[in-house]
Amino acid sequence: MTAFSPWPGAAVRETHVGIVVLVDDRAYKVKKPVRTAFCDFSTPELRRVAIRRELELNRRLAPDVYLGAAELTGAGCAEPVLVMRRMPEARRLSALVIGGADPSAQLRQVARLLAAFHAGARRSATIAREGGRDALRERWQRNLEEMEPYRDAPLPGDQLDAVGRLALRFLDGRSPLFAHRTDRIVDGHGDLIADDVFCLDDGPRVLDCLDFDDRLRYVDGLDDAAFLAMDLEHLGAITAAERFLTDYAEFAGDPAPATLAHHYVAYRAGVRAKVACLRWDQNRDDRAAEDARAHLSLAAAHLRRGAPRLALVGGLPGTGKSTLAGALADRTGAVLLSSDRLRKERAGLDPRTSASADFGAGLYDASHTADVYAELLHRATGLLALGESVVLDASWTAAGPRDRAAVAGTTAAELLALCCAAPAAVAAERIRTRRRSASDATVAIAERMATVADPWPGAVIVRTDSPLDRSLAQAAQAWDDAAG
Repeated sequence: MTAFSPWPGAAVRETHVGIVVLVDDRAYKVKKPVRTAFCDFSTPELRRVAIRRELELNRRLAPDVYLGAAELTGAGCAEPVLVMRRMPEARRLSALVIGGADPSAQLRQVARLLAAFHAGARRSATIAREGGRDALRERWQRNLEEMEPYRDAPLPGDQLDAVGRLALRFLDGRSPLFAHRTDRIVDGHGDLIADDVFCLDDGPRVLDCLDFDDRLRYVDGLDDAAFLAMDLEHLGAITAAERFLTDYAEFAGDPAPATLAHHYVAYRAGVRAKVACLRWDQNRDDRAAEDARAHLSLAAAHLRRGAPRLALVGGLPGTGKSTLAGALADRTGAVLLSSDRLRKERAGLDPRTSASADFGAGLYDASHTADVYAELLHRATGLLALGESVVLDASWTAAGPRDRAAVAGTTAAELLALCCAAPAAVAAERIRTRRRSASDATVAIAERMATVADPWPGAVIVRTDSPLDRSLAQAAQAWDDAAG
């Protein structure tokens, strides 16, 4: 967008498809007589229809800004004009962020406004279809194909590959998640960036929705919100972006897993990377190249953070596996499933009720143990399909259950294996001093388990005789590394 000031107090702004003239407290917008791949404004009537459509759509969120449509007449012609209330430049959200202001309070108002807008927005079978998983996958593939000519210049090829792999992997493994969100697909804004949000004293105004292709506005409400979160993060307001999505989820009553929010942020960053590539292709502008790389990097980072994980946290009794598993689940927001608790649940017992027995007997015989591991994997697979990451706390000393977990995990998630280890004396002391635990293992049982445990190649060995924060840091690094 370019700008100049032909007279005091006025300004003209120009894009590749429109011109906005700012005079006193009004803004007058006209469409250029152009035809592009995504719009056709080549005749006055087509421009008139486009102006009226823009007015109608934007009045949904800012009725007091979009005042009406008019005609600019003269020399025997009439040009359609969109008449708007002029917004103060200093109150743009982007200007506030770049200027170092804390926009938290204003963003909370935007989140409330957006959630209310989505609650009353138009829904239909067509809208749901265009905003569903299959349509999103097609948009991802189209964007990736359109970025392919820019591999290595200006986009890093390895990063482009990672984005494609992680994006499509997430979609392919999450069919139940998207099926549950059909009612949240609405006729939204479609292009929510910080430049188009104005933080006024009487509340925010959200302008300039996507009006040239209705299908691109048909999105999950969280996808709509993620666009602004992505733009805020790109501007450096990472904490504000995260808080905005949290506020939106609160006001929208949306229990979406964090992985889905990461995916939508990544998608929006990918779109902006592609657009920046197109700008770079036109004039080889270094700033456009840098913008493309920055947005692709942002997309890759969110796809990695948002890739669902299945973490097997195992080890012999007394090695601290349950402590580490719980701490890892707390740190990552993953769902924690425990074999000790599930074993008691399947038997109708309180987790702290003793079911002690000899090694391989009672609730710990081969049949009960196979049932427990099968149920762990069944529950984990269901949660992974809904976008949740899962930490499975069990001994995992036998190769068979681990192999089955590898099959279940790699079809829908990134798999990581953590084997807790501690000196025998430390483990024995922990077992002897344990109180109110779901585990029934004794020192003698731990010794027997050690003699029959299968090797665990590929597992990250985590020493748990050091402080928990050190063991947790190692586990968290393995968690991060699991997505590449």
